Amino acid sequence: MDNTERPRGPHLEWTVVASGIGPLLLAATPEGLVQVGFHAGPGRVDAMIGPLVSRLGADARRPAPGEEVLLAEPVRQLAAYFAGTLRRFDLPLDWRLSSGFNRQVLQELDRGVPYGTVVGYGELAARTGRPGGAQAVGNAMGSNPLPVVVACHRVVENDGGIGGFGGGVEAKRHLLALEGILPQPLF
Repeated sequence: MDNTERPRGPHLEWTVVASGIGPLLLAATPEGLVQVGFHAGPGRVDAMIGPLVSRLGADARRPAPGEEVLLAEPVRQLAAYFAGTLRRFDLPLDWRLSSGFNRQVLQELDRGVPYGTVVGYGELAARTGRPGGAQAVGNAMGSNPLPVVVACHRVVENDGGIGGFGGGVEAKRHLLALEGILPQPLF
């Protein structure tokens, strides 16, 4: 679909934005932001959008810059976050890409782990009623369709290690430094 066509079915709007951790794919439905994708360079975007459109059964549209309807506020808030002036995202979220325990964990993370703090995988498991479920929490973090906004970078290993991250460990370090949890890298 080119940029001028209007969707005929359920509507999905997407764009790519620059960030402090590289290009991010943002996608939204009328219900809210549905996906944030890492490493959204030119060679990867089609591979990211195709499965999303298929899974949601939606027609996708990439509006021209400044013509975003569903994405205007997510774009603005992400820019403010990376500029260091936003500490809490206030966006409607479309949770359809997450379900069951994974959604429960991600929603607890979103509600209960504020900017500038971290939580261990085990502690987050206990908060969601599954003590001893640290590995399941790790799986939930890996399935997070809304990273950065639903801040899975704030989940760390119980022994103090940084843990993994879908955007890469350096991106996780950058986000934790942005939030004042780690020192800024020396470049």
